[in-house]
Amino acid sequence: MARPRSFDRDHVLHAAERQFRTSGYNGTSVDDISAATGLGRGSLYGAFDGKHGVLMEAMTGYFARLAQGPRKMLDGPDEGALERLHQYLLRAVHGVPLAADVPPASDRAGAACFAAKMALEIGASDPEVKRLASECFSVVRAAVADCVRAAQRNGDIDPDADPDDLSYLLLTVVRGSDVVGAYGHSPERLTSIAESAFALLPRPHHH
Repeated sequence: MARPRSFDRDHVLHAAERQFRTSGYNGTSVDDISAATGLGRGSLYGAFDGKHGVLMEAMTGYFARLAQGPRKMLDGPDEGALERLHQYLLRAVHGVPLAADVPPASDRAGAACFAAKMALEIGASDPEVKRLASECFSVVRAAVADCVRAAQRNGDIDPDADPDDLSYLLLTVVRGSDVVGAYGHSPERLTSIAESAFALLPRPHHH
């Protein structure tokens, strides 16, 4: 019997995202996606136009989650901005969680940023993946820079510091922790990296 088309598209994409994050794009076959999602090959091709189609839709969905998550966490009144940055860093070094309907990754490597992982693996030869990954980074970076500006307005970060430079620095630390975590370093080590990054933020000079 052919499977009806009324499957939960989001759940399928989340399961596929998990598979790509775990095995990489090249290490994942259509059969792997089929096994992970419970959809037959025919349904996968019919609904998503094959493996690349699944990847593009999964990345688009990931982008939507990313655009909401960090932005919500970093947004708010100026007086809380420094503490929001602090909390964001403490959470972000532990990776980007999988979607709510997928059980958490079993190791830190599985929690690495999906967009960054795909950009590193196939972005050089796949302009679509590169563009989407770049957008994923930009939206988070902009949210961090806005939060830095809010903290500057509140007098908690040196007003002469460049918020764009600081946002790149902080996100480089956050994404670098994907690598450190994948090497097997402890969650305590990652938390200590987040605290060190937070301590690097330039405070105002009081005369």
